[in-house]
Amino acid sequence: MKNVEDIYTLSPMQQGILFHSLYAPEWGVYFQQQCCTLHGNLNILAFQQAWQQAIARHPILRTAFVWDGLDEPLQVVSKSVNLPWFENDWQSLSLTEQQQQLETLLQSDRAKGFELNQAPLMRCTLIQIASEAFYFIWSHHHLLLDGWCYPIVFKEVLAFYDSYCKDNNLHLDTPRPYRDYIAWLQQQDPSPGQAFWRQALKGLTAPTPLVVDKAKVKGTNQPIYEQQNLRLSTTATTAIQSFAQQHHLTLNTLVQGAWALLLCRYSRESDVVFGATVSGRPPLLVGVESIVGLFINTLPVRVQVSASAKLLPWLRELQAQQVERLEYSYTQLAEIQSLSDVPPGMPLFESIVVFENYPVDASLQQLDSSLTISNFRAFDQTNYPLTVVAEPGSEFSVRIGYDTNSFDLETIRRMLGHFQTLLLGMVANPQASLWELPMLTLSERQQLLTEWNDTQTDYPQDKCIHQLFESLVEQTPDAVAVVFADQQLTYRELNDRANQLAHYLQSLGVVPEVLVALCMERSLEMMVGLLGILKAGAAYVPLDPQLPQERLAYMLSDAQVSVVLTQDKLKSVLLDTGFSVILLDAEWEEISTYSKQNPVSGVDTANLAYVIYTSGSTGKPKGTAIAHRGLINYVVWSVQTYAVVKGNGVPVNSSISFDSTITCLFSPLLMGQKVVMLPENQQIEALCTALSSNSNFSFVKVTPAHLDILSQLLPTKDVSALNWEKLKRC
Repeated sequence: MKNVEDIYTLSPMQQGILFHSLYAPEWGVYFQQQCCTLHGNLNILAFQQAWQQAIARHPILRTAFVWDGLDEPLQVVSKSVNLPWFENDWQSLSLTEQQQQLETLLQSDRAKGFELNQAPLMRCTLIQIASEAFYFIWSHHHLLLDGWCYPIVFKEVLAFYDSYCKDNNLHLDTPRPYRDYIAWLQQQDPSPGQAFWRQALKGLTAPTPLVVDKAKVKGTNQPIYEQQNLRLSTTATTAIQSFAQQHHLTLNTLVQGAWALLLCRYSRESDVVFGATVSGRPPLLVGVESIVGLFINTLPVRVQVSASAKLLPWLRELQAQQVERLEYSYTQLAEIQSLSDVPPGMPLFESIVVFENYPVDASLQQLDSSLTISNFRAFDQTNYPLTVVAEPGSEFSVRIGYDTNSFDLETIRRMLGHFQTLLLGMVANPQASLWELPMLTLSERQQLLTEWNDTQTDYPQDKCIHQLFESLVEQTPDAVAVVFADQQLTYRELNDRANQLAHYLQSLGVVPEVLVALCMERSLEMMVGLLGILKAGAAYVPLDPQLPQERLAYMLSDAQVSVVLTQDKLKSVLLDTGFSVILLDAEWEEISTYSKQNPVSGVDTANLAYVIYTSGSTGKPKGTAIAHRGLINYVVWSVQTYAVVKGNGVPVNSSISFDSTITCLFSPLLMGQKVVMLPENQQIEALCTALSSNSNFSFVKVTPAHLDILSQLLPTKDVSALNWEKLKRC
């Protein structure tokens, strides 16, 4: 205890950092490292003494942390400590070798870390690379200080260095100690801040998903952090600065605005949240600007992104919210999170934005020193998977620190490109709405337009799908067209029945653009009904008979159908709303008296083929009208993509009202293959049976939810026999 100068509690921010540092010490979170190049005739001993003098001035630089056996951790300030100092001479190495050695040393220095209960939690390494050139590395733990302190410490070190070299006495005012800030914090009333943050986060239940991150792997993986950098040109930097000045905005506002837009575009959420660091230095604490210590705080930034909102008013509102947050920036993040609706154990956000408005290299260039400093770069490692750091200057730069367990390199590079495009897009389009701002880079737009959009394909331009089916009837009249249980129809038989139904419908007044509903279970009659409606020139409206009566009635009324095709056992599910009901099975004797010749309907590819209903955001189904041209284009594409000609038909196991079912219903009939209708009940078991029968289907279309079920139900040998990966892709 003889060397102990002071003992006091931690700030809430220090408590959080200490927790994460102790939780997984091997991860190296909150290790900070500054590296730069020194030029000049360096007096090494004087430089070392200058650093030692800076440590003597600031108690926080002589601080260690203790926690074992204590109710709460404490920070212990030593009266004096010796700065760990290391020197190397690499003058004999080539420039390339020096760079390689430097990167290796930086990595090993980070891996070394610190013993948090042993002061000082910092060390310096000096490496001579030429007669008047040195690499200098200053490593420390984030528990001691934040980025605001870097210029303070460096300026003092260089001032002491010059005084030692010139043999002058240097007098600097004694700075306030960090413990004064701790005392100030303890005097604050937390109630106003709690009320503010509770209201600001009301209704927020989960962090904004980053979407482009890797799938989470069970278990805890040690994070491995890397960085990628983006530096804008002087011209682009000037444009951004001019834009901010002209519209009375801060550069920080532009950075946060661009990041909010990027999160919105990535997540497709209009209510996004991310973290942002603030200096945390209370203006009411006299002399706070010269205190060396940890003040910064990370606060949640919640942004509403409306596609129609205009850019400039939106940015001004964002800036006003920043000012309001600063009034309550003393509230620590752990407490803020407890005031939100986000479940315990889940973070408020997964990315943070740091705006470094303390350019160290620029401030040091203003000093009258015999040394010049260049190539200043910093490394810091947080416990967040993604950290965006913006640095103003003559060339605006952005770096993203990321956990390689969560993101790959290509994703981060693409993200930087999108961020740059959004930032410069705001400057170029000040009157635009938010959704009009571009995000894709020039190379991505070119790829989209020239490569991915080069999809021109020759499709039948003058025939509808039932007319193409008629051509197959002439080529393969006796081939099996549709199968259900132990029943089947050949191409000729299916065409004949569909023709008879078409003539019957025409006798009822069905013409092109008339909507005819089809409410049927999977069966031979379903296929007859589909083709018969199309051959009559009408458009079909597929309805799932398992839907509630009220929902079916709404769709029938909304579509204004005049005729409904169904089966005798299903007629009770249809509420009477004034349409004609045709029972395709019970009334077939009458229908079969009509002509088997292909009817003339006058329909062409511009006419409607079908109207599909899907669940709407309001809770009411919404109908989407599809023309024959769209239907035939899609089915022809399916035939080519799924190589239908190489298989032995396609099973149908989904509802007729599911739009994707048309792939299975029509694709086989354009290639002389068969449609295999599976029973409604126990359809997964029926599909397993069909797959196990070695039917060699062209493709099988199932929802992702059914894949695991199929893999469990199918015997191992059958899974091996099938091309399981192809099944999953289809």
